Amino acid sequence: MSEEGYRVWAVPGLPEILPGDDLAKMIATAEPTLVDGDVLVVTSKVVSKAEGRSVPATDREAAIDAETVRVVARRGRLRVVENRQGLVMAAAGVDASNTPTGTVLLLPEDPDASARRLRDGVRAALGVTVGVIVTDTSGRPWRAGLTDMAIGAAGVRVLDDLRGASDGHGNPLGATVVATADELAAAGDLVKGKLAGLPVAVVRGLDHLVDAEDGTGARALVRDARDDMFRLGTSEAVREALTLRRTVRRFSDEPVDGEAVRRAVASAVTAPAPHHTTPWRFVLLESPASRTRLVDAMREAWIADLRGDGKSEESITRRVRRGDVLRDAPYLVVPCLVTDGAHHYGDARRDAAEREMFVVAAGAGVQNLLVALAGERLGSAWVSSTMFCRDVVREVLGLPADWDPMGAVAVGHPAEEPRPRARRDPEAFIEVR
Repeated sequence: MSEEGYRVWAVPGLPEILPGDDLAKMIATAEPTLVDGDVLVVTSKVVSKAEGRSVPATDREAAIDAETVRVVARRGRLRVVENRQGLVMAAAGVDASNTPTGTVLLLPEDPDASARRLRDGVRAALGVTVGVIVTDTSGRPWRAGLTDMAIGAAGVRVLDDLRGASDGHGNPLGATVVATADELAAAGDLVKGKLAGLPVAVVRGLDHLVDAEDGTGARALVRDARDDMFRLGTSEAVREALTLRRTVRRFSDEPVDGEAVRRAVASAVTAPAPHHTTPWRFVLLESPASRTRLVDAMREAWIADLRGDGKSEESITRRVRRGDVLRDAPYLVVPCLVTDGAHHYGDARRDAAEREMFVVAAGAGVQNLLVALAGERLGSAWVSSTMFCRDVVREVLGLPADWDPMGAVAVGHPAEEPRPRARRDPEAFIEVR
C-alpha cells in the first residue's frame, strides 16, 4: 500500500446495461481518468446482462436446478449448492431481482474470462493496465449478513500468501493466506451499495496487488473438496456418508487412526435398541499379533467345517481365500451382541422374537459403524465369518461367554477408488398400502 493509503469510489453515470453492450467501453467512458494500478470492482449482475445471461424462467427453481452441480445444504425451499462455475452459494447465484418479470439472471458463464475481457477492453479504450474483480453477493458460514466476494478476476493477486513471513513479534506465520480479491470485492461494495444503482467501483492506491499478467483468476479462491472440512450440510453429509459406505477389500499401507475408529463406535452406539438396553460391544484389534491369532484360528475352524461338509481341498482353498480381507486389513473390529435386559417369556415363539429384536439392534449398530467409518474416509468390509465359529472367537479374544460375535469389520484406507455403484430404484423396494 502506498503511504497515502487507498481510495474507493463508485463510478456514476452508467446507464441500464443491455445484452450486447460493450461494458468495458461504457466503464471507460464513465470513468476516463483511470490509471495504471487501479482495480475495477464490477458487480456480476451487469456483466451477466451485457453477456445476455438473462433467461426466461417462470419457475426460478427450475433455473436453479439447471445451474446446480451438487446440493450442499437444504432447508425448506432454500438451497445452498455448488453451481456450474464451481462456486458454493445460495440458489446457485440465480437472481430474480433487477431483471424483467418472468426472467432471471444467471451468473457469467466464466467469470474469470469475463474479467479478462473487461481488462482488455479498458486497456484498448484508455491505454491503462487495471485489475478487474467481478463480484457477487453471498452469505458466509457462521456469520450473519451478506457481503460481496470475488467470483472472477484478472490482473489481480487474488491470494496473498504470507506463510513463512514473521509478525511484528518475530513469530512465523504458518497458515496466513489472505483472500485479497474478496477484500477488494467487499471494499467496492461499501460504495456501490445494493440499492444505489452503482454497479462499478474503483480502488486506487493498491498498485502492488495489480499484475501485468492476468493471473490465476478467482477460481483459485475455491477451496479444493479434499481440503474442505465443511463441504456439506448435516443431512447432506449423512446422505453422502451412506453413499460412500462401500465394501472395500483392498487396503493401502496407511495406518488407521484408532481415534477415528472410536469416533465411529460412538456413532454406532446411538442405534435404537429394545427396552432401553445397550446391546453392543466392539472389540478393537489394533495389534498385528491379535489380528493374526484371530484370523488363523478362524481359518482352522472354517477348514474343519468344510472338510466335515465333504468339500474338496480345491473348494476349501477357494472358500477360505475369501477371508483374506481380514488378514490383509490393517485394523479389525469385532462387533458383539449382548442380550442383557432381554425379556424371557418361557414361550419359544416370543423368546425367538425377543432375540430377533436384539439382533436387529446389533445390525443397526454395525450399520452406524460402517457409515461413520465412511465419514472418517475409512473403507470397511463387514464379513460374517465370526458367526460360524463364535466359540473360537470368544476363546482367542478372551471374551465373556454371553458376548456373541456378529461378524468382523475390516477397516483401512482404500487402495483404490471404488467402482461406481449401480443405482437402485427405491420404488422397487416400496409397497404402499
